[in-house]
Amino acid sequence: MIVAQNIKKSFGTLEVLKGIHLKIPAGKIYSIVGASGAGKTTLLQILGTLSKPDSGDIYYRDKKILSLSEKDLSVFRNKEIGFVFQFHHLLPEFTALENICIPAFIAKYSRKKAENKAMELIDYLGLTDRANHKPSELSGGEKQRVAVARALINNPSVVLADEPSGNLDSANRNEMHDLLFKLRDDFGQTFVIVTHDNHFADRSDKIIHIKDGVIYGD
Repeated sequence: MIVAQNIKKSFGTLEVLKGIHLKIPAGKIYSIVGASGAGKTTLLQILGTLSKPDSGDIYYRDKKILSLSEKDLSVFRNKEIGFVFQFHHLLPEFTALENICIPAFIAKYSRKKAENKAMELIDYLGLTDRANHKPSELSGGEKQRVAVARALINNPSVVLADEPSGNLDSANRNEMHDLLFKLRDDFGQTFVIVTHDNHFADRSDKIIHIKDGVIYGD
């Protein structure tokens, strides 16, 4: 579903990615692992179109996306890619329901359609009694489940996650891991996840090892 070809990226004289080739099929969980500074987050940002490589191409379902205009790329990103970060980045003035709806509003869903979809996700994630609570009233695990729901609301082709359980205690971390695998199994959702958690990586469908800007051991 996602193909990255010869992705290279430098920051000044620092060559971070030195020619990444990667194929990610639909309905799988791929973990990206490696030491700090290996280029994991840079690769994830490029796959998510948040950053552009110096050279190389990225295809989503055979569509070459780096040639899109900034406007079309923004629309593509909103509809096709969901994001989950280590720090949930929920807007503090909005409720859980309102936070989840934001990408749908950007995609010009009607309020009714967005809220109905959000409530489906809230129910699925066991957050029904927290829908109208603001982030300050939620636990760390609840906040991250809200962030997952927000990533899923537009039915994206793929969810990209950067250390999604890195800020959680062990119990909530295990619950988050179980949730990601449940989403894969129940909905065929595709995930690409940067992680330092070896236990989670070992459970994933494939581990992508990055060292010194290249994939090794594949």
